[in-house]
Amino acid sequence: MAPQNMRVFDGRKFMWDGELYDSPAAAEAKKQDYENQGFETQMLEEEGKAVLYTRRVVKEIVLEGEPPSA
Repeated sequence: MAPQNMRVFDGRKFMWDGELYDSPAAAEAKKQDYENQGFETQMLEEEGKAVLYTRRVVKEIVLEGEPPSA
């Protein structure tokens, strides 16, 4: 089984974290870890495996170096 790499929930794009979890409890522990890091998460069960999808909105972009000359 290969889950979809990207899914849309409530009009927002989430990406699969690349892991298949044997139990919802294992997925829930990882889900909490992602949420503690500032990610939004969605969990699904597909073919007896738990799958996590995550997203995080970029809030700040840090640019380094000098801007290119015109």
